[in-house]
Amino acid sequence: MGSQRRLDDFGTPGEAPSPEPRPVTRPHPDALPGIWQVVDGLVQHPYLRPGIIRALPFQIDLARVGLEDDLLVVLPTGLGKTVIAALIAAEVLRRQDAKVLVLAPTRPLVQQHSDSFRQWLIPLRTARFTGSVRRPVREGSWADADLVFATPEIVLNDLVASRYDLKEVALVVFDEAHHAVGKYVYVPIAERYRAERPPGGHVLALTASPGGRDEHIEEVVAALGVNRIEARSREDPGVAEYVQPVDVDYVWVDLAPVAETIRTELQAAAHATGRKLQKMGYLRKKPIDSVSVKDLIALRSEIFARPGPMVRKFGPLFHQLLLLHLHHAEERLETQGVSPFLQYLERVAAKEKPSRGDLAFLKLPEVASARTVAADFLRTTKESSHPKLDALVDLVRDTLAGARDRPVRILVFAQYRDTIQSILDVLDKNGWAAARFVGQATRDKDDKGMNQKEQARILTGFRGGQFPVLVASSVAEEGLDIPDVDLVVFFESVPSEIRAIQRRGRTGRSSLGRVAVLLTRETRDVRYQAAEVRRERAMRRIVRRLSSESRTRRAAETGVAEPPDANPPKKPRRARRAPV
Repeated sequence: MGSQRRLDDFGTPGEAPSPEPRPVTRPHPDALPGIWQVVDGLVQHPYLRPGIIRALPFQIDLARVGLEDDLLVVLPTGLGKTVIAALIAAEVLRRQDAKVLVLAPTRPLVQQHSDSFRQWLIPLRTARFTGSVRRPVREGSWADADLVFATPEIVLNDLVASRYDLKEVALVVFDEAHHAVGKYVYVPIAERYRAERPPGGHVLALTASPGGRDEHIEEVVAALGVNRIEARSREDPGVAEYVQPVDVDYVWVDLAPVAETIRTELQAAAHATGRKLQKMGYLRKKPIDSVSVKDLIALRSEIFARPGPMVRKFGPLFHQLLLLHLHHAEERLETQGVSPFLQYLERVAAKEKPSRGDLAFLKLPEVASARTVAADFLRTTKESSHPKLDALVDLVRDTLAGARDRPVRILVFAQYRDTIQSILDVLDKNGWAAARFVGQATRDKDDKGMNQKEQARILTGFRGGQFPVLVASSVAEEGLDIPDVDLVVFFESVPSEIRAIQRRGRTGRSSLGRVAVLLTRETRDVRYQAAEVRRERAMRRIVRRLSSESRTRRAAETGVAEPPDANPPKKPRRARRAPV
């Protein structure tokens, strides 16, 4: 692809400029022909800093749509969704005396958007609302600000308390819009905005992955009140030439013999417990071996919903908890390793007030036997807790060996914090510097969370090449300004299409991207991976259909036929399979 260019040439956030004096009043210069002009490959607009944002046609096209309709943009991570928001915000602020409200789920994302807009737009009056900003400061900042960047919980609390309203807000940006379901705070804020929005007010929703079910996507669309959906993929015409491809390898390993022994014990206990529930009239729709965590959570609700006195429900609830524990234990064994399995048992045993079900789970003969086997294995062998650790070592070694006089960045995602520590230990034994990146919650003295300052320090070190490997929990999946990395490793498959897309989006931004998914044969890994692929394909199909329907509806309302979709869905490229 000789015409391919680096995506970070097109408005990827960098260091924000030094603060400049903010105007007391905002001027409203005349519009440029075509709203945004492109001169020498750069976007020009009265409210944009000159020479900062390079012109990507698909970003400008989507920004034009966003000025006409309430819009949901579905765009893979790293393709500049924030740039589209900035382009629309610049024109909205040029047109009228109004505010722009940019919402994001986390404080780091709010800070990131604030820095990006300050880099791209001319000096404007801005405010940042998060839990660390005191209420009197928020109230004063709202009155004076042109741009407000905020976490949604803070805004909703202020709206409920009538500290301000949304009547002056001409544009609300909902970042990571797939959260707008159920009781999430985006839902009531969007409802409030529909009631208070000024004439010409707009909603812009941004996401890389709205979900793989019709109901979920339609719920997001209805909650936010958008009437237009526009989706682009990395392979679409007009996008592919500006991005780098991402190669996905599935790295297969076999479950260790000791883990097979432990699994046999757990499966025997699970089957016996499941049979008891079946005799009580539950779990009769599928084989016991196929029951998932989702099924077991739904079972609890089903038990409570059955008519009859509460005393008759204690037995089913007891066995439901046993089966849930057995499922979690087996999942950690299969996908994480012997050590995380044993750590799960230890955490159940260490509860301050264990339930009767917790204690009964640990006393099951099969669980007690499995616990002994696991402890003996870890005490007497030098083998890895899981063969995935050996595969990971090979991936890291090969990637570091391929470095050519530049820092190498490898991002490893792991589902569980216990696994993160196991990975760090293995990397340390091989002499590689690595850092841990987790959320703020602290589970115990041996598993402390990281506050924002600690997270920022780790990310700065990773960007600067102080260490080549970052081992992260799900907190790094969504929205954080993780630098483009050479290799992204999924230590386990994730059944969620949303999470998988977010993880893959951390590579392939400005250079060839590589993703390795570690899978254990004949385990939950295989089922989870198949579910993710199926859901992602469904998501793309549903989004395309809804996008086409919104265009047809728009044409019927305006009487102006829109051009056909120039970006029909393509058959996904088959990922390479690399057995270990």
